[in-house]
Amino acid sequence: MYRLIQAGQLAHKALLQPLLERGLEPGDDAVLFELGRSGKTETDLAHELGATPESLAPRLARLAERELITRQAVGPELAPGVALTERGTRIRNHLADHWAQLEEALLGELKPKHRDRLTDTLKRFVDLLRL
Repeated sequence: MYRLIQAGQLAHKALLQPLLERGLEPGDDAVLFELGRSGKTETDLAHELGATPESLAPRLARLAERELITRQAVGPELAPGVALTERGTRIRNHLADHWAQLEEALLGELKPKHRDRLTDTLKRFVDLLRL
C-alpha cells in the first residue's frame, strides 16, 4: 500500500509541474479540461467539478483575468457562462500532452490488456475508498 501512496504522490507532483510553471493553481486544470469539452454555464461547471458557484467564482475571476477563459451570457435565460479563450485552449492542450507523455512513460511497457487491468483495479480502489 505504501508504494501505491508513494506513486500517487509522485505522479501528482509531476502533473502539477506544468501548472505551477504557468502560474496556475492546482484545480485550474480541472476547469480548463471541463471547459475544453464545451462552454458551460457557471452553475453547470460548478456542478461538474463538485463545487458551488460561489466557491468557484474567485477561481473563474482569476482565470478570466489571465485571459484563459471568457465569461458570457448563454442560453434563453442569459445565464452566466464560461468558455476557453484561444490562450486557454493552448494551455489546456499543453497540459493534456504532458499528461499523455507521463502516462506513456509510466505505463508504456504494459500491454493494453495489462493497462486495462491496472485501470480497473485502481478504479476499484477508488470506489472502495469512497465508501
